[in-house]
Amino acid sequence: MVAIIDDAATALLLSIGHQTGLFDTLARMPRSTSTQLADAAGLNERYVREWLGGVASSGLVNYHAESATYTMPADHIPALTTSGGPRNVAQMGQSIADFGAVEAQILDCFRHGGGLPYEAYPRFHEVMAERSSARVDTALLDVVLPLVDGLVDRLRAGIDVADIGCGSGHAINVMAKAFPASRFTGYDFSEAAVGRARAESAEWGVSNTSFVAADVSTLTAVDEFDAITVFDAIHDQAKPGQVLANIFRALRPGGALLMVDIKASSNLEDNIGQPFAPLLYMTSTMHCMSVSLGMNGAGLGAMWGEQLALSMLSDTGFRDVKVAGVEVDPYNNYYLAHKR
Repeated sequence: MVAIIDDAATALLLSIGHQTGLFDTLARMPRSTSTQLADAAGLNERYVREWLGGVASSGLVNYHAESATYTMPADHIPALTTSGGPRNVAQMGQSIADFGAVEAQILDCFRHGGGLPYEAYPRFHEVMAERSSARVDTALLDVVLPLVDGLVDRLRAGIDVADIGCGSGHAINVMAKAFPASRFTGYDFSEAAVGRARAESAEWGVSNTSFVAADVSTLTAVDEFDAITVFDAIHDQAKPGQVLANIFRALRPGGALLMVDIKASSNLEDNIGQPFAPLLYMTSTMHCMSVSLGMNGAGLGAMWGEQLALSMLSDTGFRDVKVAGVEVDPYNNYYLAHKR
């Protein structure tokens, strides 16, 4: 129990180290004092020194008592710095801090039911966009899209693509830049997220994108898209079954679905003892399930699992669904299907 509490405290130190850039600073510096590290990072030395005490006592960095200096072990760098891309676990520490801010409201939901609106989580989507961007930049074009047979060739030739729950639109913009002959439409509930997506598209000079702020459970498109992507969005929906039905209807015959969602079993006993299972159940309790229930929705939750996902896709009309994995993204399953 003491170790659990210590690890929870370390998670907050991870968040601080990521947001201040201290881990990146440590990774590029030789043995350095707290003053040297604070100066290099442009931070207050007293706060840096106390933070260093925490990450040293947790074993994240080395402390050299004879010189009162600190170093980061080389094998820790991928998990603690931005150079690790999707392997950077320190970035995930931000979620622990953010969810702590809504604990009192979630306790009220335990007592009275209901859920919280998206607006209750001011930084959640920013944090998730950062993590998603690392995955997109590392693997989307070279690893993820080739999972769907023939999709890359079709994208090069020119097709219509939609991304459901596009968030800040980074995946859409990356694909649009890489495949200028294709046309991409992003849908998201959040006006703010769609605004960021449009801004990035304009900054990149990409002209083959459009972004729509809409509740995807009301999507009425019929036979409009040759491919649809959904990145970690279905489990948050108030009406996930309706959203899947809308996706199926929006695809043209032969159209491809690439759905990414949490890698888990629908059976609790299969998840016990698995890495990240406690984190994912906590995230679902504090956010994913809650935002769905806050919209009088199904409250599917992040841990709906592979069995239920396959069953819902089958009920929607998708056949011969394949499930793939990606090495740099151990948290997710990649569901691949076509509309026959």
